[in-house]
Amino acid sequence: MENYPEYFKNENELEEALSTPTPEVIELVKKLEGDIIFLGVAGKMGVSMARMTKKACDIAGVKKRIIGVSRFSSEEQRQFLEESGIETFKGDLMDMEFIGSLPKIENVYYLAGMKFGTSGNESFTWAMNSYLPGLIADKFKNSKIVAFSTGCVYPLVSYKTGGSKETDHTGPVGEYAQSCLGRERLFEFGSINNQTPVLLIRLFYAVEMRYGVLVDIATKVYNEEPVDVTMGYANVIWQGDANAMILQTILHCKSPAFAINITGPELISIKETAIKFGKLMNKKVTITGTENSTALLGNADLSFKLFGKPKVKLDKIMEWTAKWIEDEKRLLGKPTHFEVRDGKY
Repeated sequence: MENYPEYFKNENELEEALSTPTPEVIELVKKLEGDIIFLGVAGKMGVSMARMTKKACDIAGVKKRIIGVSRFSSEEQRQFLEESGIETFKGDLMDMEFIGSLPKIENVYYLAGMKFGTSGNESFTWAMNSYLPGLIADKFKNSKIVAFSTGCVYPLVSYKTGGSKETDHTGPVGEYAQSCLGRERLFEFGSINNQTPVLLIRLFYAVEMRYGVLVDIATKVYNEEPVDVTMGYANVIWQGDANAMILQTILHCKSPAFAINITGPELISIKETAIKFGKLMNKKVTITGTENSTALLGNADLSFKLFGKPKVKLDKIMEWTAKWIEDEKRLLGKPTHFEVRDGKY
């Protein structure tokens, strides 16, 4: 925390903060044998995660190939990664020939997937989220694989429970969440069938200044639009902390595969969060809907035991977010739809 600015003046400052390695990540790259590949690197988290890894290697004086794979619809993103010292492969992971052309790397972080726009495009959603993982599990059967999943594989639970634990039963709502459970099952199958060490990341809402649950709420407050509190509660974690935790999970991969929840320690009230943003930005807050006692919530005690609690506190993230929104800086334009209760994204 001590190295972060009071506020982020621009995206360069933000990108540097999101990709600054913790001491634990620097120690990780010293211990980890082999090179590292990020599949689906151009998503919301991949770029900063790959850059954090490269910076950690540079600080530790460790030489590794750090590879990012994506369709790279934005050539600017690809250039940004390459200027950061990350090797890139451009192609469609749904193309079996392209998958076959990828080098066999010892450490795999799988970030590919589809969420938004799944309604009306269910077959492609299932192909991306369930079929593709089977191909990847086979291609990298001799590697360690950390695969991104989602907290959506759990059912909605009462906030009084403290959130779903990894030992709880899954109960995905809607086809997107069901296809994500399919992703887990395909990686689990590959892990058992090939004795591949695999770890599944059930992530609950990583946030930064340009997107996330807090941006969604703060934007509505700033524009004086009603904030729907029907989904009464949520979890969030600063993306820089999520990056550091997820990178460290590679040392915990095993066969059969198992899951770890990654999120912050607080169960935040959507209503209280909106009211606080109103105070931070001096805006009138309009609340709509009635708070439900159930929500999509995760208990991350296991990850805290392994990696410690997130370094950036919720209050600080909210202050950063309010300032960013007030200054009308660029947003990614990718709402989380955290308020959706029927699984239709």
